Amino acid sequence: MKKISELLDAAVGVALPVVRGIDDSRLGDPTPCAEYDVRALVSHLTQVVVNFTALAAREEAEFGETPDAVTGDWRNRFGEQTAALVDAWARPGAEEGTAGAMGFPARTVGHMVLGDLTVHVWDLARATGQEFVPDADVVDELAPAMAAMAPQAREAKVFGEPFPVPEGASPFARVLALTGRDPGWRPARG
Repeated sequence: MKKISELLDAAVGVALPVVRGIDDSRLGDPTPCAEYDVRALVSHLTQVVVNFTALAAREEAEFGETPDAVTGDWRNRFGEQTAALVDAWARPGAEEGTAGAMGFPARTVGHMVLGDLTVHVWDLARATGQEFVPDADVVDELAPAMAAMAPQAREAKVFGEPFPVPEGASPFARVLALTGRDPGWRPARG
């Protein structure tokens, strides 16, 4: 079983080229995550990264209003923030016990941020016309973790209803479908 920090490191390796590849002209474009345009999704994902870095260290996380993260040198700052996330989860004891106000097992909390980082970066790649190929080990870890989280995530309105996928859909397409996403989503042609 791989450590969460190793999986996050692999996910970040795939995420950074996508985030750095977002052209400013695309910030207002829609994403597969319907409530967010590209700018709002970058801000949300940044907040997730910062908060789950705190949760790894058993610090308080603020999930209230999402500040605009798309300011200044936001692409490089995202790189620094994701590096801090990986480091926080690599510290001894980060995966032990519980984390967060709801008292989830720490590894489950790690799966949450791994899922957000992977799925939301796919959202950003699709919205901005970029390639996205998730790390195979990350997908292998996420498939059962997301399936276990799905009922509670749907109840909390974090996941949508499962999207129907054909027999033989890829493991990552099944993960996306679990969250309520259409794995074939493409931006509408204007």
